[in-house]
Amino acid sequence: MEIRHLVTFQKVAALLSFTRAAEELSYAQSSVTTQIRALETSLGAELFDRLGGRIRLTPAGEKLLEYADQILALVETARADVAGGDGPSGTLVIGTMESVTSYRMPPLLEFFHHRYPRVQLSLRPSLCAGTRHALRQGAFDIGFLMEQETQHPGLESVVLAEEPLVLVAAPGHPLAGRPELSADDLRSVSVLATEEGCAYRDLFEAELRDTERAPFLEFGTIEAIKKGVASGLGIALLPRVTVAEELDRGEMTALSWEAPFAVRTQLAWRGGRRLSRELRLFVDQAVRLMREEGVPAAGSG
Repeated sequence: MEIRHLVTFQKVAALLSFTRAAEELSYAQSSVTTQIRALETSLGAELFDRLGGRIRLTPAGEKLLEYADQILALVETARADVAGGDGPSGTLVIGTMESVTSYRMPPLLEFFHHRYPRVQLSLRPSLCAGTRHALRQGAFDIGFLMEQETQHPGLESVVLAEEPLVLVAAPGHPLAGRPELSADDLRSVSVLATEEGCAYRDLFEAELRDTERAPFLEFGTIEAIKKGVASGLGIALLPRVTVAEELDRGEMTALSWEAPFAVRTQLAWRGGRRLSRELRLFVDQAVRLMREEGVPAAGSG
């Protein structure tokens, strides 16, 4: 079993494509196929089911991937320790979302840019379900989640904070200024929202679900939602961090309705994976920066 074969196997398992793996590794596709076959021969087991033009991991392949992640992380750690003095380096592929990328990550990106310039952070926009899948397949090294649940099969995670949510509207909206609002009040107005699969959107929709209710008005980005709200198109439930400036400037107002559910910003990675020095640094700094920002810890009042 050779290290380069494990690297190739890990890439094929992440992409589920011999062709794409060959492109990313700068190999001929025949070379990738030869390496995988050599690995299967040495282990005496098939690692991929080949179904026409598609492939998937066999149970043996899934088991090997867990070991490959650990072995290659150890190899990288050993290489860095033996080389010495160069500090953390390499690329971290990070699954994230707009609310985190735009409003939570800038201090983290700045920290790594100045303190660890040899660590490249590659951000991959993804909904939480997609991030969880990519982490299990090894396509992402680590990923941000904003969800109600904090336990995810096949993954390990750390909760960074409970993410405050706020229902906002334009100052002139009919619901603005009312001392108390019920779910029935909210069912009577237009609601602007992100696409399905966003945890707080799905929870909010479930709370307001009514057989006579029209579908949510879906916007592509949080910035588009904010512009729609400010222009009076409707109300929206968003993480407070994304609308803090607009609330301070009076461009939006917070409505008197508190969500009966909570979502938590989390960092997750593949279960059983030994975190590299660079990943551990990323997790530690994310926790530190969230605390410095004063974001409520999960479960706090």
